[in-house]
Parts: sequence; structure tokens; C-alpha cells
Amino acid sequence: MRARPRTTPRKAPRQARSRATVDAILAATAQVLVRDGYDRTSTNRVAEVAGVSIGSLYQYYPSKEALVAALIERHMQRLAALLETKMMELADAPVPVAVRGLLAALVDAKTLEPKLQKVLMEQVPRVGRLCKVAQMDQHFEQLLRGYLQMRQAQIRPANLDAAVFLLVTTGAAVTHAIATDRPEHISVEELVDETAEMVMRYLRPDEEEDALPPPARITELHPLPS
Repeated sequence: MRARPRTTPRKAPRQARSRATVDAILAATAQVLVRDGYDRTSTNRVAEVAGVSIGSLYQYYPSKEALVAALIERHMQRLAALLETKMMELADAPVPVAVRGLLAALVDAKTLEPKLQKVLMEQVPRVGRLCKVAQMDQHFEQLLRGYLQMRQAQIRPANLDAAVFLLVTTGAAVTHAIATDRPEHISVEELVDETAEMVMRYLRPDEEEDALPPPARITELHPLPS
């Protein structure tokens, strides 16, 4: 059985010069990942782009996996800080305002480095510390559940665990697509508005559905283009 690669750093930088070296190495890791993809990324390529010797790189990171894990951890910390700040700002906001604001914040978070996020989400294997990619939403889920719990009388779902799972999973997928694959002729604002409306149709109490206009009748069916 093949041993798992080590994904923890050998040591943490303590002096300003060593921190600058680590910053250069992680910036180079991101550049190589975006340019070459995960499979073609190597410690030698990263060292070359960073302008450091391979020995200097290995002082801190024993493998490619350790490099990518450190990059993920740093990236996640930035995303978590942005989302937590927005969640706190919206703690007392009405549900529609909070939904729209959180979706916009998710898109903002995913546009910090969209090309890098695309590689991390789609190419990087979930091993060792790299599995933190899949755990990025855990703290956000807790904050969202607390918000919904305070407003449970205003929303339809009774099972908050199910609601949070669906909202976070759907929100992450949709906002990732908006940030990385949005058609140029559709604005981010329009897509966020439409997503917020979709979420509110899930969350709003059943009796509010009576206020919606009836759907238009289909009077003619057009054949699909051949």
C-alpha cells in the first residue's frame, strides 16, 4: 500500500527574511498550479518560479502535497475571514437582505483568485491536510444555522440541519459557477439576484406563495431545433 505523502510543513518561518521566502514559494505554487495544473506541478518548477533553490524550498515543505496544503490553508483563511465578517454584519438583517448579502459575499470570496480556486476544487486530490478544501464551509454552516434558528418562525423549513446543508451546498456550487464560468452577457448582480430569489422561494413560509402571480399558460409548443 502506497504511503500517503507528508502534507505538513517542516518548520514555520520566524524571521522576516524566511517569511518573505515562504511567501514567494506559495505565490509561485499558485502560479504554477494555474499555469500547469496539479498533475504537472512539481517542487522543482515551483522553486524555479519562486527564484529559490530546491534546498531552500525543502527546508519548509517536504513535498508538492505539503506546498499545496499550505497554499490551501492560507487561501481558506482569507475566505473564512471575508465570510465571517459579512455574516456578522448581517446578523440582525431581515432574511431577504441577509440571503442576498451572503450570496454576494460568497461570490466575492470566490473571485479572490478564481483560477486558483478552480484548480483547487477540481484537480487537487483530497488527501491529508488537503481535505480541508472540503471542510471550508464548516464554520460558515454553524453561523448560518444560528441565524436561521433565530428566525425559524419566519421560514418554512422545520429541519434546520437539512436546510443548512442544502443552502450551503447549493450556494457554494452556484456561486463557484458565477465566479468562474459566468457567461459574459449576464452580470454578476443579475445572477446573484436570481439566486437569492431561488433561495427565498425555498425559505419563505408557505402562505406567502399565495401572493405569487399564477404561472403563464403555455399556448404553443415549439419544436427543438434539429
